[in-house]
Amino acid sequence: MYTETLSLVAHLNERRPAPTLPGRLDQLFRQLGASHRPAPDLEDEIWYLWMQHPHRRASEALDRAADDIAGQRFDLAETRLHRLVRACPHYPEAWHKRATLYYLLERDDESVRAIHCTLQLEPRHFGALCALGEICMGRSDHEAALMVFKAALRLNPHLDAARDAVERLLTSKPSGRH
Repeated sequence: MYTETLSLVAHLNERRPAPTLPGRLDQLFRQLGASHRPAPDLEDEIWYLWMQHPHRRASEALDRAADDIAGQRFDLAETRLHRLVRACPHYPEAWHKRATLYYLLERDDESVRAIHCTLQLEPRHFGALCALGEICMGRSDHEAALMVFKAALRLNPHLDAARDAVERLLTSKPSGRH
C-alpha cells in the first residue's frame, strides 16, 4: 500500500475531493494558497469543516475518538474509529484520525492504508500528507518524503514543519522517527 499511496500523492492534482465535503473548503483553500502571511484562521476553519459530518453522531464519535487519542486510551479510540469508518466510509477525517492513531502506535503500514483512504476522499488533506512524510522519513525514503512534504506545501504554504523537513531533506540525510 506504501507504493500505491505514493503514486496517489504524485497524482493528487488530478483528483477531486469527495462530493460529500463542504463546498466552502474550495474557497478556503484558494485563500490559503493566495495568502502570503500565516493563515491560522483559515487553517482552523479547514480543520473545523473536516471534523464535521452531516450526521451529528458521526461528528460526535470522531470527537470522542480524538479525545481518546489525546488521553492515550488507544484501544477505545481504535474501537470507535473502526466503527466510524465502517458506518461512514466516506468521512475523510475519520480515516485521518485512524491514521494518526496507528502512527502513534508505530503501526505504520496500517497508518499508510488509512492515509491512502483519507487522500482518496480529500486529496487536499495536508495533515495526512505531513503524516505520510514523517513515515517516509522513518523509512529513510528521503526522496518520497521530499515529494510528499512538497505536495503538502503546495496545498498549504504555511506549514512550518513541512518547510523545515524539506530544508533538512535537501541539505542532509535526516534521521528517522524521534
